[in-house]
Amino acid sequence: MINSQINKINFFHSLVFFIFTSIFSIIFDQFQNLYISPMICLFLILSIGISHGALDNQKGKRLLNFYKIKNNSIFYLLYLLIAIIIIIFWLSIPTLSLVVFLIVAAYHFGKEDTDFLIQKKLNKDIIFYFFKGLLVIIAPLMFHFTETVNIFKLLLVENENFYLILSFIETNNLIFYIFLITLIVHIYLFSRDFKILNILIFFDFISILILNYFFSPLVAFTVYFCFLHSFRHSISLINEIDNIDFKSGSLKFMKKAMPLTILTAIFYIISLYFLTNYYPINDAIFKTIFIGLASLTFPHILLEYLLEKNEK
Repeated sequence: MINSQINKINFFHSLVFFIFTSIFSIIFDQFQNLYISPMICLFLILSIGISHGALDNQKGKRLLNFYKIKNNSIFYLLYLLIAIIIIIFWLSIPTLSLVVFLIVAAYHFGKEDTDFLIQKKLNKDIIFYFFKGLLVIIAPLMFHFTETVNIFKLLLVENENFYLILSFIETNNLIFYIFLITLIVHIYLFSRDFKILNILIFFDFISILILNYFFSPLVAFTVYFCFLHSFRHSISLINEIDNIDFKSGSLKFMKKAMPLTILTAIFYIISLYFLTNYYPINDAIFKTIFIGLASLTFPHILLEYLLEKNEK
């Protein structure tokens, strides 16, 4: 009964997101002068996007219990240390850091957006999750190649060989063939453990394509990250908090997520203020968003992995 309720919420969420994306795109297409500022994207990511990881401190306490560690401050120190190490790595070897981040992000997006549909987990699922999530990475390259490459350059990636490889991929239509692989994986995941709920896989698939066709890479990513990926993850967290009353769980989730969300937003704003001393405001926002997300993604995924492994 409980799983049925959550499944219905996930289904209608994907349906509403698909309708919202379609209408939003049509309106945006009709009014060519509309401009969505990177500052708006930053605000949405800081308020909605990062909140889906704002219970990592609660999960950290559960993880420490497995290792019989009672000092909760150890979790915060390790989490922060990993985030700082990622930033240092990015500043030192930005090309490798970007490539690793894109690979890890693709897997993370694919897993978080699909895992609740898969009843019987297999070791090879890591491959399917990666290629499903890869759509989020290649869609902006398909529709806005030059603009996406310019974002990579803003993220301190200056390796000429990296851009030669991207140019080769784009010139030889390899992006389209990668897209076909992601489509095949979507079809496979749709047919596997088949149930009507699985159709949301294609709602999400089409929504991501529509977003990246009509909007800039930053706007498309922001809408996906905040209103599809983060919202869906938040649904699972709400269910963990209160699997009886979803409304009550939502209120408890917002209350629990508020402190860490605010703290993370403060760090983002301080970083942005520092970067504006060296870069134009929009360039600083791009660096703050993506390098900041990379620094949070790695400890977040590591926590999820260790917790899942220990709870099994």
